[in-house]
Amino acid sequence: MLLKINSLKCISSFIVCVLCATVHVNAQEIIEDEVEDTKTAKDSVAPNARRKVDGVAAVIGDFVVLDSDVDKEFIQLQARGVSTENISRCELFGKLLEDKLYAHHAIQDSIPINELELRSNIEQQISAFLETKGGTMEELLKFYNKDSEQSLRDEMFQLNKNAKLASDMQRKIVSEVEVTPEEVREYFNSIPEEERPTFGTELKVAQIVVIPEITEEENQRVINRLKEFKADVIENGASFTTKAVFYSDDVPSRKDGGKYVLNKKRPRMVKEFRDVAFSLQEGEISEPFKTDFGYHIIYLEKIRGQEYDVRHILLRPKITEEAKQAAYDEITKVRERIVAGDLTFADAAKEFSDEKETKQDGGQLINPYTQDYSFELTKMDPELYGQIQELEDNEVSLIITDQDRINDVKYKILTVTDRTDEHEANFAKDYLKIKNLALQDKQIKAIAKWQEEKINDTYIKVNGENRDCEFSSNWLKKEK
Repeated sequence: MLLKINSLKCISSFIVCVLCATVHVNAQEIIEDEVEDTKTAKDSVAPNARRKVDGVAAVIGDFVVLDSDVDKEFIQLQARGVSTENISRCELFGKLLEDKLYAHHAIQDSIPINELELRSNIEQQISAFLETKGGTMEELLKFYNKDSEQSLRDEMFQLNKNAKLASDMQRKIVSEVEVTPEEVREYFNSIPEEERPTFGTELKVAQIVVIPEITEEENQRVINRLKEFKADVIENGASFTTKAVFYSDDVPSRKDGGKYVLNKKRPRMVKEFRDVAFSLQEGEISEPFKTDFGYHIIYLEKIRGQEYDVRHILLRPKITEEAKQAAYDEITKVRERIVAGDLTFADAAKEFSDEKETKQDGGQLINPYTQDYSFELTKMDPELYGQIQELEDNEVSLIITDQDRINDVKYKILTVTDRTDEHEANFAKDYLKIKNLALQDKQIKAIAKWQEEKINDTYIKVNGENRDCEFSSNWLKKEK
């Protein structure tokens, strides 16, 4: 859809740029001018004549952009599967200038960085590369042109740090930007009729979920097993880390021996987990406790101010075949009653659904991107689309066997409760979508204003042929 907002799209297309900030950006560094050796440079005009360092494409405050950074940027984009066919070198160079400007002022504004979190992210990135690409550490070192794992981690730390500084600075700029209903109306009225957006076909979808019950005997078996682990560590000196590697059902942390770093000021993990972890003393192991994911025990390894290094073991109770059959039979009967007209789908959801998030809304699913009930057909999650694409309005699907990160198996039925065909934006009907567009427009303008002010206030020097680029921002500080 063509909107006025598109004319501002890379001021720095800041929403997209935040997500893409894992690309190559260099560490903070002060530019050092090289001094020619007066003993060998006999023809120098002055004994301490200075010359520009080779390869410095630009200076932004305390940061530099090297000529090689642009090449690396292209390589990084291509490695992530992004087509660079229509991206010019000048456009990519301008993006690097923006990143440096944000990062420079993030440091000036003392925006905090959690270094432990960054290092944890680096380990995840390396693991993801090795797992998804089927690559080796040697290949990764070659890709980054590094001769050791430590030098790779050091570079990745600086990349992640600068990316985080830039994205946090952008968030700070727009954090207090809001739009009033009147501003939404003015924004909508300012769009020429021929340029007003067209919203695609939208559906409202509801579901009923039945989850097999776990027996008390199985719950107790898991609790007893965790108590055995704890006793073995305390009484026999067994390794908690080793037990986590071999027995924990928490796959992401298992390879690291169940380790997590918790911060009292930055919520991570579910509340029950945090409450237990923060109640422990160093070296203490908790009693088994329950969350939606199963049963845990936690070992508190070390306290460092607000940060707690913990390890945990998660065991998930097993679901019996009898429990699965009972759940399947229940949802089968519910579906039969809805189809027969004895019960509405909404009433059935409130009475029988085990999904707490949707049952009180008659099973209506909430779009995670817009926070309303409507799903644009072309942007719908492919799995959900596959489950409802053949349904007529108010038709009840067949029983679907599914799973999620909490439940290994669950049964559900779905229905399409409403359908809106493709249409031109209507202020009353599409208010929330128009509000989001108006907010984005105002945020982009806030970014543009901030950028213009900071370019004027910051030492910036663009060198060589890079000065021939046509920038959307006034990096060359030309008089207007």
